[in-house]
Amino acid sequence: MNGSRGGRGRRIVLWRHGQTAWNLERRFQGTTDIELTEEGVAQARRAARLLASLKPDAVVASDLRRAAATAAELAAVTGLTVSHDAALRETYAGVWQGLTHEEIVERYGDDYASWKRGEPVRRGGGELETEVADRAAPVVLEHADKLPADGTLVVVSHGGTIRTTIGRLLGLEAHHWEGLGGLTNCCWSVLGEGARGWRLLEHNAGTLPEPVLGDDD
Repeated sequence: MNGSRGGRGRRIVLWRHGQTAWNLERRFQGTTDIELTEEGVAQARRAARLLASLKPDAVVASDLRRAAATAAELAAVTGLTVSHDAALRETYAGVWQGLTHEEIVERYGDDYASWKRGEPVRRGGGELETEVADRAAPVVLEHADKLPADGTLVVVSHGGTIRTTIGRLLGLEAHHWEGLGGLTNCCWSVLGEGARGWRLLEHNAGTLPEPVLGDDD
């Protein structure tokens, strides 16, 4: 699945939401609807000014508050209307949601290790990574297909969802998706359209390197 139409030069910017309190606590958020911290709002505002310089044609975002609030900062400086889609939410992770990284490793160490090895694991009894890609990637492609030639789409979502979507759009086998490192809060990755499909042009761009805090570290 690459959605390419012969190298029309489209770009997809996949932008992770700003910082939340649960990110700082290394607490698994998943689909729990957590708000941005004040720093998270400031991160979104700074990043929005940079992304606005790309002159995006459209913005689509997860409907969870942390992503929607991040997208709103870009809308404020571009005048674009944000489309929201629940298919862009973070991975549902069942009983893992709300637990810290340490609690997950302590209580569900075998599943955690299997997931890190690239095996299909329903973390906390929730979604498989391939199921996340199944719901998110088609939405991204649907919006990308509406772009003009050389147009740019900004997708505001979550670390795990962005990683699985990139893996799917690049045609990588799911076992290799872990090879894509996690995104720092309010950083982004850029896919560009070439003659043979989507290519990864930038990954975890936007700031000087900072620790990755979130469900996908």
